[in-house]
Amino acid sequence: MNHLDEVAKLIRYYILLSTTRAGSGHPTTCLSSVELMVGLLFGGFFNFDPDEPNNPNNDRLIFSKGHAAPLLYSLWAVAGKLTEEELLTLRKFGSPLEGHPVRTFPYSEAATGSLGQGLSIGVGMAINGKYIDRLPYKVFVLLGDSEMSEGSVWEAIQLAAYYGLNNLVGIIDVNRLGQRGQTMYGHDLNAYAKRISAFGWKTICIDGHSFKEIFKAYEEALKSDVPTMIIAKTIKGKGVSFLEDKEGRHGVALTEAEFKEALKEMGQIKKTTAIIKKPEALRPNPQSIQIKEFTKKYSLGEMVATRRAYGEALVKIFPEFPEIVVLDAEVSNSTYAEIFREYYPERFFECFVAEQNMVGMAVGLALRGKIPFVSTFAAFLTRAFDHIRMAQYSEANIKFVGSHAGVSIGQDGPSQMGLEDIAMMRSVLNSVVLYPSDAVSTEKLLREAAKYKGIVYIRTTRSATPVIYSYDEEFPIGGSKTIRASDKDLFTVIGAGITLHEAIKAYEELKKNGIYIRVIDLYSLKPLDVETLKKALYETRAIITVEDHYPAGGIGEAVKYEVDSERVYSLACRKIPKSGTPEELLDYEEISSKAIVNLILKILNTS
Repeated sequence: MNHLDEVAKLIRYYILLSTTRAGSGHPTTCLSSVELMVGLLFGGFFNFDPDEPNNPNNDRLIFSKGHAAPLLYSLWAVAGKLTEEELLTLRKFGSPLEGHPVRTFPYSEAATGSLGQGLSIGVGMAINGKYIDRLPYKVFVLLGDSEMSEGSVWEAIQLAAYYGLNNLVGIIDVNRLGQRGQTMYGHDLNAYAKRISAFGWKTICIDGHSFKEIFKAYEEALKSDVPTMIIAKTIKGKGVSFLEDKEGRHGVALTEAEFKEALKEMGQIKKTTAIIKKPEALRPNPQSIQIKEFTKKYSLGEMVATRRAYGEALVKIFPEFPEIVVLDAEVSNSTYAEIFREYYPERFFECFVAEQNMVGMAVGLALRGKIPFVSTFAAFLTRAFDHIRMAQYSEANIKFVGSHAGVSIGQDGPSQMGLEDIAMMRSVLNSVVLYPSDAVSTEKLLREAAKYKGIVYIRTTRSATPVIYSYDEEFPIGGSKTIRASDKDLFTVIGAGITLHEAIKAYEELKKNGIYIRVIDLYSLKPLDVETLKKALYETRAIITVEDHYPAGGIGEAVKYEVDSERVYSLACRKIPKSGTPEELLDYEEISSKAIVNLILKILNTS
């Protein structure tokens, strides 16, 4: 282990050098984890081919405490994959060595830094290894003691035990100090052990600076038949006396004078490299899945809820996209993801009412090459938005499905009504937001979502709506459907989902009085069909958007921004909703066919 002592000293040097040159970073939280990571990577416990970071047999290492990124980079410098010169680009614009890990650095498993997310990602990767690819790789997650206060960590802990993920090893760096002072339990390792073991994990408490204890802990963890948490007592700032266990040093780089003083104390630094053991060359051995025929087709006029069509469409497209994995948060009998579960239980994972962890799991699965479809009520996805936000930085290929959107769900009341979800998902860079209005468009859009590489959000409706499209219709991302049009059209009414059907009713009512309107199904809310929108604005007096969503960030704002005109009127939910029938609530919020007719008559009477 003498060689590893030298490696640990070199890594401490690299941490201090890179953060001092950068003038920022979190050196003290890196220093406390050095022996834990050196022992893992270079002690023969971690199997990884540095020349092939995407090798499916590689063990995975997630830095959930993402502010320890300089430690991650220093480890790979010692492994021969970064030069000292490259290390000195830390935190510089254009460098892959960002302040917190992102995927542009090829040895970063996921974008981390928003605390409490790494273990959930690890659960997804471990599920992939154990149940889908059936490969013997291990997943290691380095956690900070501060982030153990995050609820998503405990969501992940309980689900890892439920699925028996003995290929998952967590490592808590209990260095006692958070950003502003002592953490909840300080150096009380037993406090962590009691809580984590109660969830069904094996817990091992060690001195996190003793290679002897570290080696023994990894040996035990790799033999465990349940998930294992190594709980390591460490010293923040370890290796530099004037930094050790000192408050007020979190996120503070050394000055040049302090750096020189630290170097004197550390003594001679031996520039060396260390070897990481390569994994066996194995092929994924997924469980054989019998493809089951599902030929159901919808008839024009048939009443089908798009949420049901979602579950049925998953079954239909699975043979084309065998990498699909479906996750649901204990509402599969409402989202109708249960239909997929009935046909392909091997690719369905119940996440229970733990939406944050569900999204993190999806990230882990996506980063192992799967296509996760993640479903729950639209309202409940909002609590997982930080995980969704971070998923974009991991370049994760995930499809989110929010059911029970808007006031049209009826009697359940406002706690169940997704009224902010379109705005939330439109705000994610490069996301696609889709809102089908019938069963056929749902099926077609689900296929488009599966083909798209990136984050897609699909909004589904609780109530049954009539099928209005035939199967020869196509629904490309970025398109729209003009379903009522003539050269007599005075106005354009744009709906999506439930409000499209209200727009059709308004068309029929106005037509009786000789008033013609153009009706557009804006099924792609992002990207928008700008050409069709501008054409409609040019050919009619005004555009009226109707949406079962709050105004901010919704369809009306999106359309008005793109066409850049004051001739856009928005009907949206502008009151706190109540329990009631869907019809009562659509009228109450003034997004029903009656509201559309009234607005058009008002405009005509005042023009």
